[in-house]
Amino acid sequence: MVDNTVNTTVNTTVKECLIEYGAIQFGEFTLASGQQSSYYINIKDAATQPALLAAIGHAIAELGSYDCVAGVAVGAVPIAVAASLASGKPYAIIRKGEKAYGVGGTVIGDVKGRHVLLVEDVTTSGGSVIYGINALRDAGAVVDTVVTVVDREQGASARLADLGVTLVPLVRVSDLLRQ
Repeated sequence: MVDNTVNTTVNTTVKECLIEYGAIQFGEFTLASGQQSSYYINIKDAATQPALLAAIGHAIAELGSYDCVAGVAVGAVPIAVAASLASGKPYAIIRKGEKAYGVGGTVIGDVKGRHVLLVEDVTTSGGSVIYGINALRDAGAVVDTVVTVVDREQGASARLADLGVTLVPLVRVSDLLRQ
């Protein structure tokens, strides 16, 4: 079972690293959900910095027990790897689509019968993680928690709750925008 409370010291470290490495950008942006926004949370670029990636990995590793950590390609893969290294648990990758050649499949890694913690860089509406939850469950995994580095607080939590999944943000966008 994953502990849904995030250590405030770790939360502060992740938040400070996000700010330090310029993860928040202001302007006019179209999000993956199709929504327009005056700010963008760019974890993909910021997570190329080892200090931020390590802070994220350690924060996730402290959340509790799970058998495996997984992330949807591309943005969540480095986060899954960081959490895997920090926790000593294996990780899995969820492809954006089914691979029709080689061994095929949507999920890379052994998740069948395992309690899998799904990770994400940023959640808005939850579409990407819902795809990941469904792919993992189709592969035989048990998924009841998603950890996101930043929750934009725009509906993902409620949508995941409808699937019996808890969203655990390391940082909420409201915390970042107060800076």
